[in-house]
Amino acid sequence: MSDDRAADLIKRCAAQDRAAFRALYRGSVAKLMGVMLRILKDRAAAEDALQEAYIRIWQRAGSYDPAKGPGMAWLVAIARNLAIDRLRARAETLNDPGPVATGDEAARTQAPIPAPEEVCRIGDCLATLEPDGAAAVRHAYLDGLSYLDLAAQHGVPLNIMRNRLRHDLLKLRECLDQ
Repeated sequence: MSDDRAADLIKRCAAQDRAAFRALYRGSVAKLMGVMLRILKDRAAAEDALQEAYIRIWQRAGSYDPAKGPGMAWLVAIARNLAIDRLRARAETLNDPGPVATGDEAARTQAPIPAPEEVCRIGDCLATLEPDGAAAVRHAYLDGLSYLDLAAQHGVPLNIMRNRLRHDLLKLRECLDQ
């Protein structure tokens, strides 16, 4: 598909022309699938991302500006950026160690039950934390939520949640050591 043809079809898609979208799809799907496969290296993931790319193309067609570049380059940029986002999300998921309370499951089940005074002391130290921080610590250690789950629950990026939880655990340890 020529860049002029792609640009024309994108403009028509901005006007909600479904026939133009079908033609745009037929003329660009092989190229965009190639972009997805090169980046994601997994056919199923590439197909899934490709579907989302075309949804974005349909929704954002009105933002295409032919003065900024050819139509096919705009399509490839959308596909490429989406594939990279998916790759990063996959990497974050792979780097997420799972539940924050790490360690051997058997060791956790055989851990001694804290004395009632210790439980009260832990509760008092948790109360010194910000409410969100205390909730995150409770969810991590009592409910077994992962960093990723906590980040989603609190609406913050994964690295921010890791840093916040680390900071709150250090404050908790400092309180318990007194």
